[in-house]
Amino acid sequence: MFFKRSFFKGFFLALTLSCIAAPACAIASFKEVQRDFVASDSLLLDRNGVVVHQLRVNPKERKLTWIKLEDISPAMRNALIASEDKRFYQHSGVDWNAVAAAAWGNLWNTKTRGASTITMQLAGLLEEDLRRKSNPRTGVQKINQAIVAQWLERDWRKDQLLEAYLNLVPFRGEIVGVHALSRVMFDKHPSGLDQVEAAIAVALLRAPNASPAKVAERACSILKDQKLPEYCTNLAGQAELYFSRLGMKSESAIASNAPQLAPHLARKLLKPGIHVVKSTLDARLQQLAKDSLVRQLSALVDRNIEDGAVLILDNATGDVLAWVGSSGSLSDASQVDGVLALRQAGSTLKPFLYELALEKRWLTAASILDDSAVNLPTASGLYIPQNYDKHFKGLVSMRTALGSSLNIPAVRTLVTVTPGLFFERLQNLGFGLRESGDYYGYSLALGSADVSLMALTNAYRTLANLGEYSNIRTAMSDEKTNFIPKLDPAASFIISDILSDRSARAPTFGLENALSTRNWTAVKTGTSKDMRDNWCIGYSARYTVGVWVGNASGAPMWDVSGVTGAAPVWQELMQYLHSPRFLQKQNERMTLPKNVIAQTIQYDGQLEASRKEYFIQGTQQTQIAVATSNEINATISYPTKGMLVAIDPDIPPERQRLRFNANGLVNGSWQLDGKKLTLPGNKSMSYDWMPWPGKHLLQLLDRQGRVVDQTVFEVRGAQLTPVKSTVNPQTGQKNKTR
Repeated sequence: MFFKRSFFKGFFLALTLSCIAAPACAIASFKEVQRDFVASDSLLLDRNGVVVHQLRVNPKERKLTWIKLEDISPAMRNALIASEDKRFYQHSGVDWNAVAAAAWGNLWNTKTRGASTITMQLAGLLEEDLRRKSNPRTGVQKINQAIVAQWLERDWRKDQLLEAYLNLVPFRGEIVGVHALSRVMFDKHPSGLDQVEAAIAVALLRAPNASPAKVAERACSILKDQKLPEYCTNLAGQAELYFSRLGMKSESAIASNAPQLAPHLARKLLKPGIHVVKSTLDARLQQLAKDSLVRQLSALVDRNIEDGAVLILDNATGDVLAWVGSSGSLSDASQVDGVLALRQAGSTLKPFLYELALEKRWLTAASILDDSAVNLPTASGLYIPQNYDKHFKGLVSMRTALGSSLNIPAVRTLVTVTPGLFFERLQNLGFGLRESGDYYGYSLALGSADVSLMALTNAYRTLANLGEYSNIRTAMSDEKTNFIPKLDPAASFIISDILSDRSARAPTFGLENALSTRNWTAVKTGTSKDMRDNWCIGYSARYTVGVWVGNASGAPMWDVSGVTGAAPVWQELMQYLHSPRFLQKQNERMTLPKNVIAQTIQYDGQLEASRKEYFIQGTQQTQIAVATSNEINATISYPTKGMLVAIDPDIPPERQRLRFNANGLVNGSWQLDGKKLTLPGNKSMSYDWMPWPGKHLLQLLDRQGRVVDQTVFEVRGAQLTPVKSTVNPQTGQKNKTR
């Protein structure tokens, strides 16, 4: 036997010495192996380093973070050495006694213990060429494995060998390393493994696919080798319990008690190969936003509503402080990210419409708008908008129209602004609308377009920043984006002042509601058609909060408005953001731009109470006259948008005329394809035009030459030519020809 051991040792020594000069024998250091170790689960941290989410990013392996040897229980280490390598601390990579015994057993076909040491097994895990696949290793592979093991023993310490082995060794199925096994199978950290759990874990190394009974039998043998036979009692029952946990697969963190607060943002930021990302989230706000949303939806469970989303932004930096994509277990579609999903905007687009009208000096906050029934002709028929409460308020100021979210004045304002111009403004603010302005038409004023909570909240943040726009930031490693002027600062301030005005909201919402806060805030709600989407977006001088509630399926809610659905969540979050627990230094109001003038105004006929109003410099007034007609109401009644006109060649041209008609405008003018038309002297806006083939742009101009409405229509057919009369010499009758 001594001869056999000496022979094998001399043989392997010669191979090892021959490998010294070969670069192929170079192996990684312990630090390199530790550095290159990538867990299958990545961590999302908040801005302060607190774990907010743990996400599975490698579907092929279940491998948690590298665990140090001192954090693995002594019971696990002792069971491993007792089972796999009793002379681990004596040999230098190859246990020659075991090699000799194995060779002798193979010679006589007797069953012996394997000769592979822990170090040799580690060599098989580290070197790609030595990894065991479906077939046993070849003789050459076994020799190389022994050589690499001796190199490892020369360069690594014994504790490093054990630590690396326990982190890299596969146990069963997809589970790799003692950390993952402990969390999945035993629901605890590796430092807490007891003798029985350690024995079961080590038993899996020899037979990873064995039944619980076989594993229990093997574990009992390991315990007896350690002189611990008393732990074999009821070992089979315990193994059955532990194995039942192995069958529970989940994409969430595996029994690690790691927070699962931001699944949607985690999927966005955590990718394979990225172990840890430090996000811009604040763990306190993330938890509060999630809890507040769940509480509110739970209270509305009888209103057919199950989904929601929350986004909180820092105005100064664009950092996302909270990103709640769904209501979690309340939802049947919790994987859908409500922050990014496209939903109908409702009334939340109105502030940007009125801001554009202010910016163009077409309106002031004191301007009188008509909240009465209106029928607008379109290519698909009459568009007849309604207010939310089905009632009309008559003549109101723009402040009241926006604060109380009246629909008719918004539509009338869009007639002046035009859908095309408003569409361009929304696109410039990052909404990314899929269709053109003409596609949405006048309904764009009431939010018929689909938008995301992210785009909408960031657009409101632009108002909070007096028109300065920047992209949002979700990771601390992202570069800060530069601010770009997108809105007029003065107009943005006035819109913000209106949205903060409780009195302006009162006609529709009353004075006491979920839109009121202790600190200064500007806020707007929105509800889409059939109550399918419910929004509340608002901001303070420091933060912008956006909330959406509804159903991911698109099913309508039952009697849920912006004030009763999303607003309570918005209010709770905004109150917390400005409480001493979160924000020490208060910044109560927005900064007044230099070209904004505060002026006391009065209305003729006491239409609205006297008040202090803000104006862009040059537009201020003191006395507001109530006009009998408002040119903002002016519309082209005929031809309608997209209208197709056909020329009949059999009808004399003097009998074919297209009459242009307009409503709500006196002393205006027409412009066709960029050329003004001369109106008859009877002060009527009607104009009879002889059709001409092609597409035409017809515009209605007010007294100042501003476009108040426009339409595109098309004329098709043969070109008309004058009618000529000739006399038939035989009959003496006149013939008409062209």
